Amino acid sequence: MKLNNTLLFVLLLWFIPAMIGAQTTTYLHCGRIIDGTGGVLTDKTIVVIDNKISSIQDGFVGAAAGAKTVDLKGSTVMPGFIDLHVHVESELNPKAYSEKFTMNPADVALRATTYMQKTLMAGFTTVRDLGGSGVNISLRNAINAGYVEGPRIFTAEKAIATTGGHADPSNGRSKELSFDAGPDAGVINSADEAWKAVRTRYKNGADCIKITATGGVLSVAKDGQGAQFRDAELEAIVAAAKEYGMHTAAHAHGIGGMQRAIRAGITTIEHGTLMDEETADLMIKHGTYWVPTLSAGSYVAEKAKEPGFFPPIIVPKAISIGSQQKEIFTKMYKKGVKIAFGTDSGVSPHGDNAKEFGYLVECGVAPMDAITSATSTAAFILGQEKTLGQLKPGFTADIVAVNGNPLEKITLLEHVGFVMKGGRLVKE
Repeated sequence: MKLNNTLLFVLLLWFIPAMIGAQTTTYLHCGRIIDGTGGVLTDKTIVVIDNKISSIQDGFVGAAAGAKTVDLKGSTVMPGFIDLHVHVESELNPKAYSEKFTMNPADVALRATTYMQKTLMAGFTTVRDLGGSGVNISLRNAINAGYVEGPRIFTAEKAIATTGGHADPSNGRSKELSFDAGPDAGVINSADEAWKAVRTRYKNGADCIKITATGGVLSVAKDGQGAQFRDAELEAIVAAAKEYGMHTAAHAHGIGGMQRAIRAGITTIEHGTLMDEETADLMIKHGTYWVPTLSAGSYVAEKAKEPGFFPPIIVPKAISIGSQQKEIFTKMYKKGVKIAFGTDSGVSPHGDNAKEFGYLVECGVAPMDAITSATSTAAFILGQEKTLGQLKPGFTADIVAVNGNPLEKITLLEHVGFVMKGGRLVKE
């Protein structure tokens, strides 16, 4: 009997780890760490067990038996970057407007997988998708389930608009192809319809709510900056989103639409292209974050000069708004508006997300503040401040590294050489 008990014990020791899954442990020997909150550490070992940071130890610690060691002694190691404004389903090109009528959802989804692979390889382990057709929900789920490689996605599903406004899916169509879009399609014209549109986004699986508070540069409409929601509609959207545990983002170029959204309690203003001092003061008062998307403004202003790239109605908007963006951002940022990182990738190319760091620094943002805007600040906006955006024990092991010191040369962030997402090495 004694022997049988001993054999049973040995067998349990052998089989239990296999049944529950053996732990995966990785030791990262880091020459320099930027922790995501403004702190800098040198000569440390980050110990990753499964998908979490287990500890950060002094010096370069020898790995335990069976663990993997990664040599990043010559690198700067940071939390995985977070881009708060992308469009995972699309990428701007001269055929983008006609492709809406020729591509099936499967075509959109398959293209989107390549966009997200590029984004992850660029060091962006988390993104906030601000509007698409609904494929974004399926892509998020596929990535979470491990079927597709890409960053974790927090998505707004379909952006909410007003009739004829930016993000009305029936815009620019012939009478034969047009339709009267309603809350199910993300179009509202009253406070009651606003509640229904938010609830529909929740029903469809959205993580957050995005509205188009003003006209847009790329919509097939003349006005790119006028306010497009009434106060009661905005207040209803924000209230409904809060009730369902979702934060809110407002696409906004013009002052009127920005101010209405800020007063209604919107979480982030996207673009904010024509912001003035009064609007900046209002943002500071209400604690509203600004996601400036300088990458998009630069890209559309450049592409507007190429004959045939955009429909003619879009060209003057792209040139006018894109050319003013950096100058206005520099002035308003100096007033003290809180910023968070976002590119509008999908307008600008996916995978080029890190160019935004250079634009921010060019406009007066300190390199450390630019990095923080894409780490702990962005995580806070997503409600993930206890799991993402920092290199700290207990946090998810989203980790990236570049050779050299980005605090001295911010464009190094455009050349990420190491990416770990959730404890798994995806680029080494």
